[in-house]
Amino acid sequence: MSKVYILLADGFEEIEGLTVVDLLRRSGIDIEMISIKDELNITGARGIKVIADKLITDITDEADMVVLPGGMPGTNYLKQSEAVKKMVLDYLEADKYIAAICAAPTVFGEMGLLNGKKATCYPGLEPSLSGAMWPGESATVVRDGKIITSRGLGTAIDFSLEIIRVLINDTKAEEIAKSIVYKI
Repeated sequence: MSKVYILLADGFEEIEGLTVVDLLRRSGIDIEMISIKDELNITGARGIKVIADKLITDITDEADMVVLPGGMPGTNYLKQSEAVKKMVLDYLEADKYIAAICAAPTVFGEMGLLNGKKATCYPGLEPSLSGAMWPGESATVVRDGKIITSRGLGTAIDFSLEIIRVLINDTKAEEIAKSIVYKI
């Protein structure tokens, strides 16, 4: 079974983060919510409180993918965290997937990880995707090698289904889409 870590900071976009958690769990993927703070309690951008499964400092094993939800000021906290940057780099260097949605792909951009790669993000933040090739507005989810990016809250289901597609297969992604009455 695949394992995924989703990194949560205060001010994360709840729909982007929790849609990923929900749909991956429905598919049978083991996804753990990881607090990048020194406590498990996280408050999203709209004031929704969640309790993470683990602290980033308590992770002792590796997953198959690390996911960064967007939202403000959550994305800024992700950018400021040395632990987040180290995890993202370690995963990419180990040829594992990294994924980000909305403003969070700018974390990858500012780290120089998107040079020559196709990537997308929240409209207007494209200049922060340093070195990336932006495929245009119609690309709601973009996968280039081991990097998956998506545009925003409205693309959270597509983003989650792409993760399922990558970690399991197309059939499982279609099964989950059908089970939630979502048209692909």
